[in-house]
Amino acid sequence: MSTIELIILIYSGLMCIPTLASITRFDQWWIRGFDFPRIQISFLIILAILLSVFLYDFSKPWQFIAVGVLLLSLSYQFVKIYPYTYLAKKQVFKFKGSDSSASISIIVSNVLTTNKRSDKLIQLVHDRKPDLLLTLESDERWEKELEVLEDEYRYTVKIPLDNLYGMHFYSKLQLEDIKVRYLVQEDIPSIHGYVILRNGEKVKIHCLHPMPPSPTESETSTNRDAELLMLGRDIDCEKEPALVIGDLNDVAWSRTTRLFQKLSGLMDPRIGRGFFNTFHADYALFRWPLDHVFHTKDFTLIEIARERNIGSDHFPMYINLNYEPTAELINEDTDQPDEEEKEWAEEKIKSANPIIPKID
Repeated sequence: MSTIELIILIYSGLMCIPTLASITRFDQWWIRGFDFPRIQISFLIILAILLSVFLYDFSKPWQFIAVGVLLLSLSYQFVKIYPYTYLAKKQVFKFKGSDSSASISIIVSNVLTTNKRSDKLIQLVHDRKPDLLLTLESDERWEKELEVLEDEYRYTVKIPLDNLYGMHFYSKLQLEDIKVRYLVQEDIPSIHGYVILRNGEKVKIHCLHPMPPSPTESETSTNRDAELLMLGRDIDCEKEPALVIGDLNDVAWSRTTRLFQKLSGLMDPRIGRGFFNTFHADYALFRWPLDHVFHTKDFTLIEIARERNIGSDHFPMYINLNYEPTAELINEDTDQPDEEEKEWAEEKIKSANPIIPKID
């Protein structure tokens, strides 16, 4: 084996580690971290395949095996991200009507606590005029600076915190039965309640920002997974229209978020439309979708967009939906969880020892 062959083989082996880690169900932060950069990992695997094809002479069996393993690894990564490419079938149909009385527009923005450019978010809100604004990582300073919006956004829920998990919710539409909950950790809030559309329809809304698995915040993904899976388990999508919005600190294609969708029956309007990578705003080559809006089948999509940089490490997400009960007949069904997945979800929830056993 030549030196160049050895280097390529070592590089190829390293490129298979993310796939092997993703297949496991271990929840250590460094393992679950491989769920995030699947696009980047795919390009690195393609590079390994190209180097192998051009520099191996394929006179030895191990060279074929090495390339075959790389192809399997690439296939695994592509299967995960494929639904979020333009090649996939759209899960949510486009709105084709003209009546806006049943529409609801939303901006979700992780503002970054230390970000001083509140003027950029305020200008974005003035430009887009969303019905709802959810800010994450907002503290007392952000709360004071966003007071200029309150003449127009009369309904508010304010949870200023200086631990990176503050949350503020502003609405033009009437809110009802709003509850601030701490589902799995005493210092990480979530907001639950109803928003009333202009046509009088009540829509259940859940706003989340669970803690990510990382060496500086949580050594495992257990609490994050439990918060998402609890909500997925307890949402009754057949009973009432519902929205789930927030920075979930998880990518759309992870095992946890996909299982959340299966358990809840909620739709992802990004499927078939693109990645909408919102983090990290400062590094174009290292981005993935962390900010989400999921909804029940009785909505169609008017518009979805990743918005301009507001000085945060996250781009804001904008979405405009239209409530249409008949949309249930045309929107794609989500997959159903099997018994093993349900058991795994319950194990995750129990291992996190949730403060609230059930979300209402």
